Amino acid sequence: MLTPSQAQLYLQQAAQNNPGSWEQHSLSVAENARLLAEKIDGIHPDTAYVMGLLHDIGRGTGISGIRHIFDGYDFMMKLHEPEIARICLTHSFPVKDLSSFNGKFDCSNEQLTFLQNFLDSHPYDDYDRLIQLCDAISLPNGACILEKRLVDVALRHGVTESSIDKWKAFMQVKKHFDLLCGSSIYTLLPNVLENSSTDLI
Repeated sequence: MLTPSQAQLYLQQAAQNNPGSWEQHSLSVAENARLLAEKIDGIHPDTAYVMGLLHDIGRGTGISGIRHIFDGYDFMMKLHEPEIARICLTHSFPVKDLSSFNGKFDCSNEQLTFLQNFLDSHPYDDYDRLIQLCDAISLPNGACILEKRLVDVALRHGVTESSIDKWKAFMQVKKHFDLLCGSSIYTLLPNVLENSSTDLI
């Protein structure tokens, strides 16, 4: 597994290739994942942090929709980091339904078949679920309540027929980590209320 400093360098290099708010979002996901991992037995904080930093690393190849998850997967596999490569694919799918993806399908049919087969054949563990959750609650300036982030994504990308199922899945994941942490995750993350009160538009 890459060290946090190595992962930070890869993120910085990717952001130089394709600057954008996705870099700050990735830093936010990483920090929130580490904070929650510190409260949970069996989840290594540094591993969670690295996965959070690199879950969107495929965005370093340029502006894209679903293609970024394949670009991230390919990049991490070339580095012999299959666990991080896995996160690049799973972070957008709390529901294993490709139609739930919010964004452009700028990839081949072969890639979509590979992705569906991958999701079907890999049961999620708590690292998958943790990055899915932190991806869902992390704005570039920090954590916010889940519902605000879901609306933020819906305003930017629209909704699909399976959006409600995806939202329910995110809420179940949050409940899962509330139980593992012994309290609401919102009590463990800084500035949630402040970040949740800012305007979306």
